[in-house]
Amino acid sequence: MDTWKNQLFFGDNLKIMRDGRIPVESVDLIYLDPPFNSNATYNILFAEKSGEKSAAQITAFEDTWQWGPEAAADFDDVVRGDRPQLAALLRAIKEFLGQNAMMAYLARMAVRLVELHRVLKPTGSLYLHCDPTASHYIKLLLDAIFNVINFRNEIVWKRTTAHNDPQRFGRIGDRIFFYTKSKHKVFKHVYGEYSTEQLSRYKYSDDIGSYRAENLTAPHFSATRTVEWRGVNPGKDRQWRFSIEELERLYQKGRILLQRDGRPRKDGLKVYLEEAKGTILQDIWTDISFPPTTSERLSYPTQKPEALLERIVQASSNEGDIVLDPFCGCGTTVTVAERLKRRWIGIDITHLAITLIKKRLHDSFSPEELAPYEVIGEPADAKSAAALAEVNRHQFEWWALGLVDAAPAQDKKKGADKGVDGVLYFQEKDDGPYHKLIVQVKSGHVGAKEVRELEGTRRQEKAEIAALLTLKPPTRPMKEAAPADYYVSALFPDLSFPRLQILTIADLFAGKRLEYPRWVPPKTFKKAARRRKGPSDQERQGGLL
Repeated sequence: MDTWKNQLFFGDNLKIMRDGRIPVESVDLIYLDPPFNSNATYNILFAEKSGEKSAAQITAFEDTWQWGPEAAADFDDVVRGDRPQLAALLRAIKEFLGQNAMMAYLARMAVRLVELHRVLKPTGSLYLHCDPTASHYIKLLLDAIFNVINFRNEIVWKRTTAHNDPQRFGRIGDRIFFYTKSKHKVFKHVYGEYSTEQLSRYKYSDDIGSYRAENLTAPHFSATRTVEWRGVNPGKDRQWRFSIEELERLYQKGRILLQRDGRPRKDGLKVYLEEAKGTILQDIWTDISFPPTTSERLSYPTQKPEALLERIVQASSNEGDIVLDPFCGCGTTVTVAERLKRRWIGIDITHLAITLIKKRLHDSFSPEELAPYEVIGEPADAKSAAALAEVNRHQFEWWALGLVDAAPAQDKKKGADKGVDGVLYFQEKDDGPYHKLIVQVKSGHVGAKEVRELEGTRRQEKAEIAALLTLKPPTRPMKEAAPADYYVSALFPDLSFPRLQILTIADLFAGKRLEYPRWVPPKTFKKAARRRKGPSDQERQGGLL
């Protein structure tokens, strides 16, 4: 465990699991929120499709599925596999649905759920998050793969308070299916807040605090507990909830109410509010909201609140356990797992997601707090980066932004080059203002014209610094087109940074970084590797890298 590195995979989760990069029965908890076009109408989802668009080319947030060669191959994989019940089920569903988006989704999910079951430990659990559009079909698949007896809950999460749906009741809930691989599972009850009605039960008080009176007896006969104690019998076919020794201990501590004659009350167990954990959570969760205005949101359409994942991770895993999210999106699961001291594996098929996750981890944890992790499947050198650019320009752009810890520009329209591909903000001190740095990524030809245009964009965007990331080294005209202007640190006037910086991918692989003030909080500063200039460590307990 000491040598474990958390893992962030870029690629197809099915291929990654089948390649053995996640060993058999190695994972303690799986959470997945597989993408699905739930906003499409049923007429679209169930319509027959030609399958000309490859499902493997689905990227970013376009969670649309098409019946085509990939879906057909996954369907064939299942029906020819070693799970006859699952094969029969999938054939029956296809007979009912035909070849459409819904069937493509189910075929592609079925083959992946088989692999997820394979990598899960015998004591492991799986939570699958979906909405009612396909939940009834998904549950059938889970029953066939995990066995009906290992179904634990269908959790309803009230994700919003209201939703205006025309011609029907508003859809405000998602479904989370909870399955285990066997009866030998990790599970800890989660406690929620008491309601006003529940709090009203604590109607008594003493010098310790408010308390309620609970029954000391329970149904069933016991040879050792269906006995008289201090002149009181628990009743016919009833027993004391505790052993006689424990009853005596509670009695001596004054934790049992007495009748007027001094004998214990059968309903006299004192339960104090300050000692109560809260009410045990049931399978309808209404206490976790995720409003559009919350600061936690990253503008990722399928993002889920951290509180939701914290509940799941705490209920079905222990510290040091391995948590897997095979559709990790913007990284809520891995961020929560990191915070709760679990080990984690995240998989996503877009470099945009990987970039968002890396930035989220680095923004959420200091270098000392963040456990070591490795990104697997990214370009390892300038040559493989150029190959990625040839295959998919958008994927290259998202990946390159991750090299400089920049977030993708949220208002950038797909296919249009607005001059700003990414953005990051920096501070010179922890209570100081945020300054903007914009990033443009170019995988093709770049000349002096593009450099001048980027400087114009920097001024228009009111950014302090602009960076141009390229595959090819800058030409002399490009360098000459860059303005001889510098951002001067307000905190340390002897520090200055070029307003427009040009870095190649090879530069970044060689360790070169964007130049801008990097504030380091006091608790992490002592372990910082180096600084450009400025006061000594003794002069400040925080500073600039």
